[in-house]
Amino acid sequence: MHFTLSDLIADITQNGVESGAELVELSIEEIYSQKKDEIHFMVRDNGKGMDEETLRRATDPFTTDGVKHPRRKVGLGLPFLIQTAEQSGGGWNIESAPGKGATVTAWFDLRNIDTPPFEDAPGLFRTALMFDGPREMLLRRVRKGANNLPDLDYEVRKTEILDALGSLDDAESLILLRDYLQSLEEE
Repeated sequence: MHFTLSDLIADITQNGVESGAELVELSIEEIYSQKKDEIHFMVRDNGKGMDEETLRRATDPFTTDGVKHPRRKVGLGLPFLIQTAEQSGGGWNIESAPGKGATVTAWFDLRNIDTPPFEDAPGLFRTALMFDGPREMLLRRVRKGANNLPDLDYEVRKTEILDALGSLDDAESLILLRDYLQSLEEE
């Protein structure tokens, strides 16, 4: 089970990373207004993609390809996304084609009591950047109209982080990454 939206988004992002993609994009937008408060996310990859039958199976909680987790009889990442989005007044969409990658989008009503908390965007981004896989990862964060919080609009590229830090394999680099991502939230 996912305790936060950050956990759910990390799981979907990891799917993109494990698709054999060279590029994975993660975008998170929080929009606050008098009419509604919503969070939207999008994960896009240019990996192997899925045909209609594979996509149908991927959204069925009682099937799995048996490759990623050979001993499991179920696959729950996308089904948890669908369930969480629908029961919290949001929605979801998946577009994919073989050889073209996949785009997973979802949105959640932040005023709905069943919406898990979003929590820690810098922690989510740090986790995503540490996944083994794509040569490039583009992370984007937008927040508009939140009471007592600054509006945000920033992007982070994995290649730029690696150019600056050298690697993400040691504690010092991870601390610097954490501090940098946190500073983007405070500006």
